[in-house]
Amino acid sequence: MRAIEQEVINTYRYLHNHPEISWHEFKTTAYIKEKLKEYCSKVITFKNHTGVIGEFGNFDGKRPVVGLRADIDALWQEVEGKFKPNHSCGHDAHTAIILGVLWKLAEEKLLHDKVAIKFIFQPAEETGDGALMMVQNHVIDNLDYLYGIHVRPYHETPMGVAAPVIIHGAAKNYEGVIKGEDAHGARPHLNLNAIEVGAQIVNLFNQIHLDPTVPHSVKMTKFLAGGKSLNIIPGNASFGLDLRAQNNELMTTLDKKVREILSTIANLYGITIELTHEDYVPAAVLNDTAISIMKKAIIETIGESNMKPSILTPGGDDFHFYSIKKPTLKATMLGLGCDLRPGLHHPLMTLNEEALLIGVNILFQAIIKTYGL
Repeated sequence: MRAIEQEVINTYRYLHNHPEISWHEFKTTAYIKEKLKEYCSKVITFKNHTGVIGEFGNFDGKRPVVGLRADIDALWQEVEGKFKPNHSCGHDAHTAIILGVLWKLAEEKLLHDKVAIKFIFQPAEETGDGALMMVQNHVIDNLDYLYGIHVRPYHETPMGVAAPVIIHGAAKNYEGVIKGEDAHGARPHLNLNAIEVGAQIVNLFNQIHLDPTVPHSVKMTKFLAGGKSLNIIPGNASFGLDLRAQNNELMTTLDKKVREILSTIANLYGITIELTHEDYVPAAVLNDTAISIMKKAIIETIGESNMKPSILTPGGDDFHFYSIKKPTLKATMLGLGCDLRPGLHHPLMTLNEEALLIGVNILFQAIIKTYGL
């Protein structure tokens, strides 16, 4: 195995065994920084977050600037009975692949003065606000192109197959509280049972009917009420919501319906229902130029027969904030088949390490074709 290939796999294994959750990727950032220092003319870290940037090539303003983005955070997840940080979304693979592209570029010494590549290692994708922090720190101000990557589950995209674009849906998560007063179990007329309020909210969510040709859903994903004393009718509860819509327009409508339901229930029963926290990622914004380049890169690397035209998924990714915040940016996300099993966010998720090298080669070719080299 070539040195670069082994280094990519070693990097993936190290990151997989040292996961860190969103905004706490301190050791991950330090590890990436050390990798970048050897090859990048400029390495940038930030005082207000854990992202890290490496610049490779010639930034004299005479050529377009291409960004390669990897997300670096892990999930907080129950694994075999214990909650802990866990890389079950593939961010460890994304980071190893993007570093592999850097090493491959550095190996081609004649390319250095012909390209201007910004390697972007972004924190906190899982909370949906890492990309916005990078935007606020002006990371994409000078970018003309931006390429991302995400590994895909086996039942969606087989090993050895890749797609030039992932058409993510919009996703929104809320945390909220129902505020009331407790009552004695023998006196249900003296309060409003927060559990019954939650049940009514769920029932009304199920009555939301929007355009059936556009995938969408809303569901309660957490509900906590009551305590050890089972003879108390709880007046208070906390809950979580997950909203999905395949495009941003429908998400706006769905979100409005959800808020109307919560407001209606609160007014009907004279209680307080508050949304206390919100996470949001937009649906994909597609760019034909970037998608065309990625198609050519896939065909060059693994052949047209192994190219899937696109991946449509209700899953979300804050990668698309970059395009929304900079509409002139030509961006797309590569979908990489890697025999990922049993599925994304499964606590025991695994993938075929050979796919990492395919990802490196496709993104390398995307750079070559972006510059017409």
